Amino acid sequence: IVRTSPFETLLAKSEIEMVLKHGGYDYVKELKFHPSRKWRFDFAIESLRIAIEYEGIMSEKSRHTTISGMSRDCEKYNTAQLLGWKVLRFTAINYKNLASILMEYQI
Repeated sequence: IVRTSPFETLLAKSEIEMVLKHGGYDYVKELKFHPSRKWRFDFAIESLRIAIEYEGIMSEKSRHTTISGMSRDCEKYNTAQLLGWKVLRFTAINYKNLASILMEYQI
């Protein structure tokens, strides 16, 4: 099992932000997207309704590793999609693919 530290999570989110900045995207960090829930996206390109989430499933303290935590995430992402958002989800293993995905799909 691959484990990541809080520092590695911070580094990954910093690299995601760098991709968005260098790509010239107008993005928001920690966007609250639901009118009554406290849900937030890690990053959002509001004009395109694209959310980018970094999943900390690889850390020991992550709530994403429990069935209840994963179920809450499913509720959040399903609701986001019903509200018209496209949610791109990344982990410690695949977050470096963000730039190529944005280019491939001409986002």
